[in-house]
Amino acid sequence: MNAVVRPSEEHFVPMTAADLDDVLSVENEVYPFPWTRANFVDSMRAGYCCWTLRDSSGALLSYSVVMLVLDEAHLLNLSVASNAHRLGYGWRMLEFMAQLARDHGARNMMLEVRPSNTPAQRLYQRYGFERIGVRRGYYPSHGGREDALVMRIAL
Repeated sequence: MNAVVRPSEEHFVPMTAADLDDVLSVENEVYPFPWTRANFVDSMRAGYCCWTLRDSSGALLSYSVVMLVLDEAHLLNLSVASNAHRLGYGWRMLEFMAQLARDHGARNMMLEVRPSNTPAQRLYQRYGFERIGVRRGYYPSHGGREDALVMRIAL
């Protein structure tokens, strides 16, 4: 029996300024308090790992920003376009960014997530992240401030 290898229909591409209109469209669609264009520009300018995942037609499926410092990676943003939710793109982006962090010598990855963002929490827990703390009043919310759950995984 011959195995047929299908080429991937998605492509990971480093984020550039040309991606920002698409990135901001998704960011504003999926978050009540989205990052600004300046947040993404500053992240790219600082040399953070900023990547997109696009389908074969060029549509943006997911993007992520990871800050690498010494042997630590900090996942700052991982987002999936709402029309691509629950199709495995969050997992693929998370795995890609974790491998990128490993390749750069990171031994651990940390992140903050809203307690109200249960789909993201489930993704991170399934991947192996463990809750290690809480940052009180970390996120803006409609009711004032929302805590952040701090999670970590050994890479």
